[in-house]
Amino acid sequence: MSESAALQKDKQEKPHHAGHRQRLRERFLKGGAGAVADYELLEMILYAASPRMDTKPLAKTLLAHFGGFANVVHATPVELAKVDGMGEAAIVAIKTIYASTERLLKDEASQGPVIQSWTALLDYCRVSMGHKKVEEFRVLFLNHKHVLIADEVQQQGTVNHAPVYPREVVKRALDLSASAIILAHNHPTGDPTPSKDDIDITRQIAAAATSLGLKVHDHLIIAGKKHYSFKSNGLL
Repeated sequence: MSESAALQKDKQEKPHHAGHRQRLRERFLKGGAGAVADYELLEMILYAASPRMDTKPLAKTLLAHFGGFANVVHATPVELAKVDGMGEAAIVAIKTIYASTERLLKDEASQGPVIQSWTALLDYCRVSMGHKKVEEFRVLFLNHKHVLIADEVQQQGTVNHAPVYPREVVKRALDLSASAIILAHNHPTGDPTPSKDDIDITRQIAAAATSLGLKVHDHLIIAGKKHYSFKSNGLL
């Protein structure tokens, strides 16, 4: 085969965007996240799902459809599947980023006493439940050193209600040999202000826990990037 023929074959085998991918990777490795735009970061995430396809158009479509990088990552698989070009592999690639972020923040919040790393705890709660479409009630169980030993969803409900039973919360704490708990739930409406039901159930859980020697450190309401602390507002 002549040299010109070999070069032509090589061009045919390599997609036209191969050089762009390599340059983008090099720029990212050299400058980190700050060196790439949101659509370029999405491009790289989608590489694994589409090894030979130009992923730039799909990345830009996702940003336009959902209105931002965070919204793309928080979108549900059903929502992502509605975008043209999003197959199973692409959906898994994006949701893997979400799962990795959630796990990283949880690990950081679990490194030591939770009450000494409150910012890390809030970051974890915002990522894990701040963008949920329905209410979710979680309990974070702490040992005697205030280190997180379990984080469990107790109830899921509608857009504005998740039924909670104080006896079940306290029983689970005893089963785990927890010494303290932190309550957390989300408000999909975007308003973190507690309802009367939120206040009542918090008092009921606190009373049941105190009677058995368990401490309720706080109840956090997460609403997107906003939050409400019962303790900081004098309700605990």
